[in-house]
Parts: sequence; structure tokens; C-alpha cells
Amino acid sequence: MSLTLDVKDIAGKKTGTIDLPGEIFDAQTNVPLIHQVVTAQLAAARQGTHKAKNRGEVSGGGKKPFKQKGTGRARQGSTRSPNQRHGGVAHGPVPRKYDQRTPKKMIKAALAGVLSDRQRNERIHVVEGIFAVENTKGALAAVRQFSERKRALVVLSRSEEPAWLKLRNAEGLHLIASDQLNAYDVVVADDVIFSSGALKEFISGPAKGKSATAVARESEVEVSA
Repeated sequence: MSLTLDVKDIAGKKTGTIDLPGEIFDAQTNVPLIHQVVTAQLAAARQGTHKAKNRGEVSGGGKKPFKQKGTGRARQGSTRSPNQRHGGVAHGPVPRKYDQRTPKKMIKAALAGVLSDRQRNERIHVVEGIFAVENTKGALAAVRQFSERKRALVVLSRSEEPAWLKLRNAEGLHLIASDQLNAYDVVVADDVIFSSGALKEFISGPAKGKSATAVARESEVEVSA
């Protein structure tokens, strides 16, 4: 099963259509699966370098803070105790990894689910010729012609360097390469805007299990032919 999506130029004029594979853009949206994959992605981004000293690591001697009896206070054995000023931290954070195991099939299914959800709500768009826009104002107009919603994810090909340079500092836009598209960035975006080249790369690459390098080699062969 395939879907059809209109392709527009930078002026908003329809220039053609493109077929979307149903296994990617019309898949079941499994919310628990998407939540698990997005949570794992955010967890993997954590450094995990937090550290607090326990009572065995803080400086200080073994001297008792005060004598055992006669003060009316609770007995204390060390100045490094957690209940002493400048003492160690009880059950404090220690360096650790937050990585969670997420098989490739789960990651792929989650991405297909969020893309399908955006497609059903008409929030996936395709623009053609964005790399040829002369200035930043024109590039922004080409991207913003589809929606006025705040957050937009712009998916570009790595070869579209002029578009990267013009849009990289735009407010409310997040740029990503077609081979780096992931469930989290799609979830937090209101609209997903593909350049026509990036969408073709994505469909012929990750959607069919090919690496970005393999897709680039195939495109070079086609050009040379």
C-alpha cells in the first residue's frame, strides 16, 4: 500500500506528487512502544557523571565531634557522618550509565508509528528546490508556507549545504539529516517538512534497510550513468 503526498516548490505551487510507502507512513501507532523508545533515547543522552562523596571520601579525621556522655546530645562517632556539617552524603548519586536496550526493530517501528501519525493528521510536507533559495528570508518562507505552528522539523539531505546554512539559526526550526531521523524529534515537532531529495533518500535508505553510504553510492552511479 502506498500513499500520495503533494510536492510544492518554494513559491507554494504544486509541482508533482510522491508515493509514500505504507509500511513507513501508514503503520500502526503503538504509543507504549514509542514511549519506551523515546525514553531510552533521552536516557542515552544523559552523561551519568554525577557524583557525591560519601562518608568514606570526605576530608576529616576520626576524632569524635564531642564526648560520648554528659552533653545531653545524641552520641556521634565521626565528623564525616552524614548528619554532621561537611559530612558525607548518604545514598548520594554515583557515576552510572543510563543506557537501555532498544533493538533496531523497535526503533524502526517507533519511527514508523510517529511518522504515520503525522501523516494521518496532514502534518508531513514536501518542498522542492529549497537548496536553490538565495537568502535566509526566502528559505524561511519556503518552509513556513505549510504551517504557522511553532515547532517544525526540517529534514534535509547532507548534500543540501546552502539550505543548512540559511536555516540553521532560525527560531522554531530543528534541522536534521535524513539518515538521522528519529522518533523523539518527530514527536516534539508540530510539522515535519522534508526536502524532496531528503525524502527520496529516506525512503530508499532506512525505509528499505540501506545505510546512508549505500544510498550515496547508488546516487553517484546514477549520476555518472
